[in-house]
Amino acid sequence: MFWPLLALSLLPLSLAAQKSVHEQLVDLAAAGNGLIQLNEQTYDLLASPKRDWSAAVHFTALHPQRRCAPCKEFEPAFTAVAKAWASAPKDQRDKHFFATLDFDDGPAVFQKLGMSSAPGVHVYPPTDGPNASAKKAPFKYDFQNGFEAGPLAEQLSVHTPIPIPYKAPFNWARAGSIVSLIPIITLVFRFIKSALQNRWVWAAGTIATSLVMTSGYMFTRIRGAPYTGPNGAWIAQGYQNQYGQEVQVVAMVYGILGGSFLMLTVVTPRQLSPTRQRTQVYLWTAVNFLVFSILVSLFRVKNPGYPFKLIL
Repeated sequence: MFWPLLALSLLPLSLAAQKSVHEQLVDLAAAGNGLIQLNEQTYDLLASPKRDWSAAVHFTALHPQRRCAPCKEFEPAFTAVAKAWASAPKDQRDKHFFATLDFDDGPAVFQKLGMSSAPGVHVYPPTDGPNASAKKAPFKYDFQNGFEAGPLAEQLSVHTPIPIPYKAPFNWARAGSIVSLIPIITLVFRFIKSALQNRWVWAAGTIATSLVMTSGYMFTRIRGAPYTGPNGAWIAQGYQNQYGQEVQVVAMVYGILGGSFLMLTVVTPRQLSPTRQRTQVYLWTAVNFLVFSILVSLFRVKNPGYPFKLIL
């Protein structure tokens, strides 16, 4: 009688032992509401060399003694994306897993991967089955878009069977801020209404915008150019490069040149005093030559082969 009862009690363990690695991962994901908490052993299961599933692994260090502020900032975003994936259809959900490995739960894994900083996200593609990837090395998420969940879900969706059904939660704080700004904007508009209706204000704004745009503002914005270069340099070499501070200097040069021409051709002829008129002709002509010489010298700095110069 004893041996049948013993065999019956061990039956669940034997059935559990018969579960495949994939079935074990499915159970772990279900238990964690879509997010598997890894250790060194479960990481080896998830990143098994022969796998017909893909996985996104979040490497972090959340223990207080690690003092990893970026880890704490990024953790809610990864958790939100993992929970969003848990709402995907089961036949697709079980082909990709989200997991987190804390440094204190798997230091040997961090050492094996050569990771000296956190957070980090590696996406392991399937190596077996119909969806096997030719690339064996994991994809590493680039944090250039910050720690927001939206860009993370967008990039990881490239590696999941179907796009991650992530929807950003409604931002009540932003909505409240916008509503609170309405009376402030209304009050401010009452004071600046006359200025907004002044044609000279619009003329000055149009001129300033034109100067900034023709000086390369959009060029630097599209290319993501830095404000200054190494060692504080503000002039980038070559015509295909430009720094943010260079845009401001060139816009100022263009503005002074345009203003000196206007003073010379519009204001100076209206002077009734011959002496004042002559003085302004000399003054604005000198300003024009000097500033244009600065502009030409900037071209020479950007392209040392530029052959022309004026005063400088």
